[in-house]
Amino acid sequence: MMSTVVLCVLTVASVCGHVSAQRNLVYVTVLFRHGDRSPIKAYPTDPYQEKDWPQGFGQLSQEGMRQHFELGQFLRKRYAGFLNESYDRHEILVRSTDYDRTLMSASLYPPSDQQVFTPDLKWQPIPVHTVPQNEERLLSFPLGDCPRYQQLMNETEQTEEFLNVTATYKDILELVRTKTGLNKTKVESVWSVYDTLFCESRHNKSAPAWVTPDVMKKLRALKDFGFQVMFGVYAQQEKSRLQGGMLLNEIVKNLSKMAVPESNQRLKLMMLSAHDTTVAALQASLNVFHGKQPPYASCQIFELYRDANGSYSVSMFYRNDSTVEPYPQQLPGCSLNCSLDEFVRLTKPFISDDRDKECKVPSKGADNEVIISLAVSGVLLLLLVSILLGIMCWRKEPNTSQGYRHVTNLDVGDES
Repeated sequence: MMSTVVLCVLTVASVCGHVSAQRNLVYVTVLFRHGDRSPIKAYPTDPYQEKDWPQGFGQLSQEGMRQHFELGQFLRKRYAGFLNESYDRHEILVRSTDYDRTLMSASLYPPSDQQVFTPDLKWQPIPVHTVPQNEERLLSFPLGDCPRYQQLMNETEQTEEFLNVTATYKDILELVRTKTGLNKTKVESVWSVYDTLFCESRHNKSAPAWVTPDVMKKLRALKDFGFQVMFGVYAQQEKSRLQGGMLLNEIVKNLSKMAVPESNQRLKLMMLSAHDTTVAALQASLNVFHGKQPPYASCQIFELYRDANGSYSVSMFYRNDSTVEPYPQQLPGCSLNCSLDEFVRLTKPFISDDRDKECKVPSKGADNEVIISLAVSGVLLLLLVSILLGIMCWRKEPNTSQGYRHVTNLDVGDES
């Protein structure tokens, strides 16, 4: 028994060690969710409205700040010796969605030497890149610009699994509707009620009498199922091509670019600050999503290594608990240390070559217009053909009104 335990420990250690004698770390991408926050919104009968939160709705709390300070410490420790001790703009690139809570969550380096601008302040500002939310197509999912995805969501609601869950939780859905003042509650939207109640409980705000532990348990189950519905349950691969596959494509391209020795790339760490749905969408496109909402400050890690033989491999880790080491993830069909070539090949089916084209779905109205247009065109064509045939027949009829006449052939000459 003891030998088995020792063997397991050694195996895990060999997998989790980010630098070893056989493999050299060359590049890292980390995607993390923002930290603890206030609710995104309140339901109509909620006793706590926006004025009851220090900075309003959807804002990073002090607990969220502490969570990301701890995450920054973890990353600094994990990549000590790989990253410079002080900030180097060539080594790190930070991208965030355009939300206060994600922009505030992106931090890593304390100042050192000449970077110290105030002796008592151990804080180093670093640039965080973003785009306006209405232009975000990389880090915010699900995107609402894809008719085909919406069609898939409608089809998902007709699956046996979805209908069974709806039937199982019919009573709780009706309870939420009547108690919250919402006009309607659906499986994939009830998460917002749970989220609001969850945030209020974390910040010591009393719950209404109808919110019992059993109600919260059922709402949590519905919330997690809602995440599965968005990116899986039905047509997972196609949903990924239209959603999380966009981010996966960017990550794969960067991994491949960093594996070109002559490129002289100085970038070592790409940090992406986003949301729980971003993490879930990406994990679904990798087929490693475990069906649970990613918690605050959870972190998806991709590490690119140059192996002893000069080839490259990718290792993935997921950190959803700050009290333990991140656990290794295995891309289906590959080993824990997946060769870059295999990683690219296995992820390709989940990445669209032309998402805009795949998102297009002809509407029923457009179909009817096409049918009517074809019918009208057919009638007009038939009418035209009928008219032409009539003209041709009319011209071939002999002119009997003047009788027969002898015609002289002038080319041949006079008749003998």
